[in-house]
Amino acid sequence: MAARVCPITGKAPISGNARSHSLIATRRRWNVNLQPVKVNLNGRVVTMRLSARAIKTLRKTNKKAASNAAE
Repeated sequence: MAARVCPITGKAPISGNARSHSLIATRRRWNVNLQPVKVNLNGRVVTMRLSARAIKTLRKTNKKAASNAAE
């Protein structure tokens, strides 16, 4: 099983307390929203597990690069 870490942003799970109605603190962890994505690296298509934020950033930068190339 791969680690729950985004290879681009470095985001990893964080831990804290879950608080019930009576304010009892029990430990919990918030996992990263990792999604499998096919990425083109040096002409090869590779499946990577990226965070949702990294996917949005990559799409945004690719869209800007494509529009600059078209001009």
